[in-house]
Amino acid sequence: MANNPFLPLKNSVFALALLVILLSCTKKKESSAEKTASPPNIILVFADDLGYGDLGAYGAKEWKTPHLDQLAEDGVKFTQFYVPHAVCTASRAALLTGTYANRLELFGALDHTANHGLNPKETTIAELLKTKGYATGMVGKWHLGHLKEFLPTRQGFDSYFGLPYSNDMWPHHPEAKEYYPPLPLMENEETIEILDQQHQLTTQYTERALDFIDQNKETPFFLYLAHSMPHVPLYVSEKFKGKSQQGLYGDVMMEIDWSMGEIRKKLKALELEENTLIIFTSDNGPWLSYGGHAGQTAGLKEGKGTSWEGGIRVPAIMTWPGVIPAGSIQEQAAMTIDILPTLAHITQAALPDLPIDGRNIWPLTQGETLAHQPYYAYYNQNELQAVIFGKWKLVFPHRYRTLPEHTPLRNDGIPVKYDHINLTEPMLFNLVTDPFEKTNVADIHPDMYDKLTGFAELARQDMGDALTNRSGTGNRKAGKIEDR
Repeated sequence: MANNPFLPLKNSVFALALLVILLSCTKKKESSAEKTASPPNIILVFADDLGYGDLGAYGAKEWKTPHLDQLAEDGVKFTQFYVPHAVCTASRAALLTGTYANRLELFGALDHTANHGLNPKETTIAELLKTKGYATGMVGKWHLGHLKEFLPTRQGFDSYFGLPYSNDMWPHHPEAKEYYPPLPLMENEETIEILDQQHQLTTQYTERALDFIDQNKETPFFLYLAHSMPHVPLYVSEKFKGKSQQGLYGDVMMEIDWSMGEIRKKLKALELEENTLIIFTSDNGPWLSYGGHAGQTAGLKEGKGTSWEGGIRVPAIMTWPGVIPAGSIQEQAAMTIDILPTLAHITQAALPDLPIDGRNIWPLTQGETLAHQPYYAYYNQNELQAVIFGKWKLVFPHRYRTLPEHTPLRNDGIPVKYDHINLTEPMLFNLVTDPFEKTNVADIHPDMYDKLTGFAELARQDMGDALTNRSGTGNRKAGKIEDR
């Protein structure tokens, strides 16, 4: 054997094969590390009035949402994800700044008469990502000030296509026909069309989103797609009319789902899918007074405009192939204010100079839990109506709207009138055993009641509380244009 002339060659081949294997393993490890470290493309999709139970992945059976369900299978699905304000403008301000909107002096839903908007001194996600070289584009509903000084192009976005406020703020509003002016469809800072119908709106948004991806495929990009639907009035293109076998709301949901499918198809065609983080969520729960033109809460209490779970708990899905574990479910509480600091962490961007309220929840996307949980506050206008800490929720006495009992709901786009209830005592709920908020356990868990009461006091000192006539020390001002 010692004289075998093939032995050195055999050993060399073995050594070369071993080296190839080792290099291959090293390359795979480096590739994974590089993917996590390199700045991903980011697509943030924000639906309007889409309820917790409106996706198949969250229990919807009346219509199909296969693309959004697949998105959930490919990433992480949050089961206790919240907005801090269950109304349009406030919810969007909180999402884009990582800050409670009442701290920013932004409440409710701004319309065409507003002379104020998001203060340019605040830092949006777009402005944060531009510091890291991102191209930034916004498509859809803005609703943070319709005057030129407050439009997306003045808040960090390179381009904008969409509506400056809600799609019901137009002359065809079912209850205020003489109040609203014509509805402008805008590109950047100019009106390019006056809308008299909205059948093509979701399709137009989707086409513009795809164009933005095409135009910026060579550079990291941030796309904020804020659908106007399924907020009323509901409109759907011919390709989805009657397709759900449920009605107009189901058709609209199917078109929103199609939109996500088109985006993922585009990413795959451009070989961008592996380095793109997609986040899908909603601005609040369904507008229940619209009956068959409203979404579903999956049994959660009340809906849009309230601080009950049906108003503030929303679906949330995050997908990044190879980085966020596929098919995972995250049960720990999180909120839209956490998205900005999480994106700052991912891209290594510096946090805004002004204080924000969100925190980095990246570990939650990796299947971990955070030992040091924050409390979350829920404000309607500047009323502190509830706080949540983990599975516990404390609701404070306040007046809230509810659907009248035994009143048939309509299916024609005309809302029924709300009743109102005055909650007279604080109520503590365990959201794991009682997600539908039926049983007050304040007497059974006095320690937890006291703990959440303490959190509420911190919020009142910081941001104030109209329910207790408190002024906060940490509030800032909205941007305002005088004499408009």
